[in-house]
Amino acid sequence: MIDQATIEKIKEAANIVDVVSEFVTLRKAGANYKGLCPFHNEKTPSFMVSPARGMCHCFGCGKGGTPVSFIMEHEQMTYPEALRWLAAKYHIEIRERELTDEERREQSERESMLIVNSWAADFFEQTLHHHVDGVAIGLAYFRSRGFRDDIIRRFRLGYDLPDRELLARTATDKGYREEFLVKTGLCYRRDSDGRAIDRFAGRVVFPWLGVSGKVVGFGGRLLDARTKGVQQKYVNSPDSEIYHKDHELYGIFQAKKAIAKHDCVYMVEGYTDVISMHQCGIENVVANSGTALSIHQIHTLHRFTSNIVLLYDGDEAGIHAAMRGTDMLLAEGMNVKVLLFPDGDDPDSFARKHTAEEFIRYIAEHQTDFIEYKTKLLLNEVTDPTKQSEAIASIVKSISLVTDHVLRSKYLHECAITQGLPEGTLINTMNEFISEARGRQSSENRQRREQALVANLQESLVSATPLGQASKVERMLVQLIIRHGEKIILRNVEDEAGNRHNLTVAQYIQYDLSSDGLSFQDPVFNRILSQAVERCAYPGFEAEPYFVHHDDVDISRLATQLSVDPYQLSVPQKETPDDLDEDARVLAEKTREEELRQQTLHLVLDFRMDYVEHHLKALQAAIAQSASQPERLMQLMTEYKDMQLIRNQLAKRLGNEIIT
Repeated sequence: MIDQATIEKIKEAANIVDVVSEFVTLRKAGANYKGLCPFHNEKTPSFMVSPARGMCHCFGCGKGGTPVSFIMEHEQMTYPEALRWLAAKYHIEIRERELTDEERREQSERESMLIVNSWAADFFEQTLHHHVDGVAIGLAYFRSRGFRDDIIRRFRLGYDLPDRELLARTATDKGYREEFLVKTGLCYRRDSDGRAIDRFAGRVVFPWLGVSGKVVGFGGRLLDARTKGVQQKYVNSPDSEIYHKDHELYGIFQAKKAIAKHDCVYMVEGYTDVISMHQCGIENVVANSGTALSIHQIHTLHRFTSNIVLLYDGDEAGIHAAMRGTDMLLAEGMNVKVLLFPDGDDPDSFARKHTAEEFIRYIAEHQTDFIEYKTKLLLNEVTDPTKQSEAIASIVKSISLVTDHVLRSKYLHECAITQGLPEGTLINTMNEFISEARGRQSSENRQRREQALVANLQESLVSATPLGQASKVERMLVQLIIRHGEKIILRNVEDEAGNRHNLTVAQYIQYDLSSDGLSFQDPVFNRILSQAVERCAYPGFEAEPYFVHHDDVDISRLATQLSVDPYQLSVPQKETPDDLDEDARVLAEKTREEELRQQTLHLVLDFRMDYVEHHLKALQAAIAQSASQPERLMQLMTEYKDMQLIRNQLAKRLGNEIIT
């Protein structure tokens, strides 16, 4: 059995464009890709691949899904087989064994840690905006850096008060367990008495959001007055079950749509670089926060684009940073460019002094192809033959990692001309590097193939649950749950005990239907509703990505279809435009909530009407067969009359006229 942690690792690594491109020739179409559907014959491309949403869909035949479900459908594989196929593609090791009780416990702990982090992010954010010291110290600091309030909220920036025991005390009062405060790294145990001490006390806080938007970790910065002589200006969450610094990219959640849209990502070093560039109007930017790029981070970026521009300071540290990890980027098929700012500037300071148009124009005019940059850097004013030879070998090694054969030949040709060397000599050197690399990969691939063959024999088949026949209205209701299930549509609703609650789309639908014992015909639909209601209790839950990437293939496949199928449902926009002022933003939010509420209420009434109409037809058939049974006939006629009254009442609420 493949454990859940490995499944998540496979799903995170799988790039939908990369996977589909193995079988379909794709062409860029705005932020997405298009190609001829591999599931049916067509002459005009109707198969869409969305890197930002991690899914594909054919508007002709309706097939598609996530990388896992695409492989299952295209290669006729079971769920475990598709996971193994992707694991082999992305060099992810799978250990074959049953989960232990401890591992099952850890899986539950992971969810608890994410919940605690979400609460902590809200706590820091509320402190920043509503506590007197948060406003006077934390918010004042961010504003002194030139950050607008809307940008501060976009990145969920916060402030942690200096009281080192306040966070743990508040969290436990709210019902959160202290052990998860320690496991997430929000707190650590004091040696003297074992008390939970706040790691980020007295610091402004930068939450780290993963690709899905979940808070996985935090960074905290001492304020300027306290940084003199302090080595650790920044403190980050330690590695944990949910946070590994070399896996994460700061700003990826806020940037992923812009990266896919522009087909390019800018890589910077720090938090403030990302935030300042966003404020400047450049949103396709992320930071690795001073660490060398890892293969995990590169795979995350490659899901959205193959083009990366490294933006660093023009000093020695910036030059060194630009060199780190670039060979891995080239080996993973990324097109790498480098831009060093004028000495004394970094992306943060440059962004604050220029408009987005000026910034983008500067990048376009000054960015340099990485091979060209490396050549100038290593061979500038170098006259010693030995050092020249070492530098050229390093450059050729980088060229050998370029996956585009035409581009690789171009680089070699230019290198031969600029260095006055025979091109054949460089080709031979490059081939030696390629042969050496292939030798290592061949051994690793052979071992992985053997493991996969054994694993496939051991894995039991996973049978798909057939989808039942559902009415059009039922399908539209489930579409609403998938797209907007977590959205609040009713506020301060009083229950039988006198308590007041806010109801989301999913919660209202379940509440209304269950009050009369109604449910969907399709069992998959019922599972979606039940899970949406359950998950609405988790902070930060978003129904659409949760169901599209669900472990249950039937749910994932259906969610993919309904998330891209316009159907006959006019769905309110999910986001409010950023350029609105605060009053207009609030009004837009209220308007969208009201539209969604009306749409939900109307569809629930339609569902009830659909149910009543079907019941009336069934009663008509029963009445026709009960002519010789007076008592039974009278009972059915009474029930039919009652059902007609219910139908007429529903029709009035829907604005229809029923003539009986």
